[in-house]
Amino acid sequence: MRALENCEPKRVFYYFEELCKIPHGSGNTKQISDYLVSFAKEHGLEYVQDEMNNVVIYKPATEGYEDAPAVILQGHMDMVCEKRPDVDHDFTKDPLNISVKDGYVTANGTTLGGDDGIAVAYGLALLESKDLAHPALEVLITVDEEIGLLGAEGFDCSVLKGKRLINLDSEAEGSLWISCAGGLSGISTIPVQRVEAEGQKAAVKITGLMGGHSGAEIDKKRANANVLMGRFLYSLQQETAYEIISLAGGQKDNAITREADAELLVEDINSVKACAEKLQKGFREEYAGTDEGITVEITDLGVASAKVLHPTSREKVLFFLMEVPFGIQKMSGSIDGLVETSTNIGIVKLGEDEFLGSSSVRSSVEAAGAALSDKICYLTEFLGGEYTVQGAYPAWEYRKDSPLRDQMVEVYEEMYGEKPNVVAIHAGLECGLFYKKIEGLDCVSLGPNMKDIHTSEEVLDIASTERVWKYLVKVLESLKK
Repeated sequence: MRALENCEPKRVFYYFEELCKIPHGSGNTKQISDYLVSFAKEHGLEYVQDEMNNVVIYKPATEGYEDAPAVILQGHMDMVCEKRPDVDHDFTKDPLNISVKDGYVTANGTTLGGDDGIAVAYGLALLESKDLAHPALEVLITVDEEIGLLGAEGFDCSVLKGKRLINLDSEAEGSLWISCAGGLSGISTIPVQRVEAEGQKAAVKITGLMGGHSGAEIDKKRANANVLMGRFLYSLQQETAYEIISLAGGQKDNAITREADAELLVEDINSVKACAEKLQKGFREEYAGTDEGITVEITDLGVASAKVLHPTSREKVLFFLMEVPFGIQKMSGSIDGLVETSTNIGIVKLGEDEFLGSSSVRSSVEAAGAALSDKICYLTEFLGGEYTVQGAYPAWEYRKDSPLRDQMVEVYEEMYGEKPNVVAIHAGLECGLFYKKIEGLDCVSLGPNMKDIHTSEEVLDIASTERVWKYLVKVLESLKK
């Protein structure tokens, strides 16, 4: 029996479960892209698969909708790959271990990929349908959204005819997203030198953090393990002498880092343990109500010799960790409750001769985002490093005149007797890139409820998925002109 056999709508969850069988982390999308092509061939539908593995599948209008303008339905096929430390899972080859718990779909210790597999499942269910009324559909599924919207950036929009785009990459039922922040990944690389040393080896592990999406949950007052590790290492030097062997935290800069690890050579292991106990207590008090499970673990690894950071290099790394900005930098002055500008130091990694830090910078104001990126650049260059920008994408600007938005609001009111939340968001969406590329494009984003995306606790609300499906079907039915 299939894990999602009893979930409604059946065909949506059938395809979602099929997708969960196929590895599709960012940068590993060829197999799932080919699956979409096979689907198109099986159903006799025209398609385009480009060199990046982006896929568009076309479906003609149903009877009575031949003169209605085409609608683009858009989502992305890649997922963030995160797992709990105790979970044995290889995202490059293993299917996701999905099940249903308390009305939610879960992947049992790994990310689920509801962001944005549910968009693909919605799209495939619509494409195969025989009894749903709709205009001509152009179902566009892009690659590598989670690592900088790369698929959307490289996509040739000349293969699209539609001027109305419904993006299916939101995680809040009852909300229509109509604007989003732009962003970039700021990569700092600082050269380091090492020297031979001997002493008591200790492992430091900071765990138990909530983590989360660096855009959607940056306002939840959650801690970042890389930032806490910097604070621990700074405080420790006040207590005892030590040297740094290794340091690492995070895999994606768009995920708030849940864990960080370091190996040290220390002078007094008891002082290290005392410092950890003191800071753990302080961290839990500081993040009471938002991240109370923070744990600082110290493991005595015995006497050892190792290559450690030269004292000057160690101070550079500490200075970077203590000074690199994290969290909300500015709230919007024009939209109440909207984060305007933020940053997340999602990845740190100490190599043999180089320290790397990667920050996700977001802002709905281009000048503010550029200024924040410049700040990290200046910090990096001050420490003798180099700074590069990757995956920059534009903000999706608010469109005052939006017939698509107005129609979707009207349908929502008819179905539910109340208005949806029409909101701007701080997370990044591909809509901004398409808005720049397609003249006159009218965009709205929606999706079912999900929790803790980009973390191992990610879940997809089954009942919400069904309600959003019914709403989407009704919206398409209403777009007859």
